[in-house]
Amino acid sequence: MILCIETATSVCSVALCDREGVISARENSEGKSHASLLTVFIDEIFREQNINAAELEAVAVSKGPGSFTGLRIGVSVAKGIAYRSSIPLIGIETMKAMYHGIKLFPPEDHGLTENSLYCPMLDAKRMEVYYSIFDFEGRVKKEICAEIIDPDSFKDIPEAVRLLFFGNGAAKCTDIIKRGNAVFKTDFYLSARNMRLPVYEALDSGRIEDTAYFEPFYLKDFIATIPGKNLIGQ
Repeated sequence: MILCIETATSVCSVALCDREGVISARENSEGKSHASLLTVFIDEIFREQNINAAELEAVAVSKGPGSFTGLRIGVSVAKGIAYRSSIPLIGIETMKAMYHGIKLFPPEDHGLTENSLYCPMLDAKRMEVYYSIFDFEGRVKKEICAEIIDPDSFKDIPEAVRLLFFGNGAAKCTDIIKRGNAVFKTDFYLSARNMRLPVYEALDSGRIEDTAYFEPFYLKDFIATIPGKNLIGQ
């Protein structure tokens, strides 16, 4: 079993997973609740399942990008559990977890095919978003970046390719992005449940963090710019 912690946005989410699925989960989407609820949720799940941290295969946490405060709280708690219980710590990129979350929805709901692209978006500030682009199989077509969205954003991707924008950064872009064949899912929210598959992929591949030195990926040093050309090598 692996304990997954997701605090990159206003949603405070914890899930206990194994290779078969999600065993138990707790979530709160009211915002600014991470500090008060995260450890409570973890304790509730441990008590419910009658286990302790030392029995886990690992503890996993969303490592960013995302909310500075949320990431800091989540990573601090995850590191504390890993250190005290001598279990591996796994960090999962927020965008990768979002991709696995959106794939739980039938692709036909948004008219997606194997040629379609997925663009998870997190709200940053004003018209700035953090985003990445994945193909249908989950391969990264554009690495995580921060950009200020304008009407010309993503126009370098051929309009024959359907592009799904989702996450809490997508809602503010619906009236800005003018690219054809774009579809938006604005009610998607991050959940620790979405981390299960990438967490086990990381564990099986030996991608374990150094508990003592692991820090969130804040993307603080990135200077937002207007999107450039050749977004995905077209």
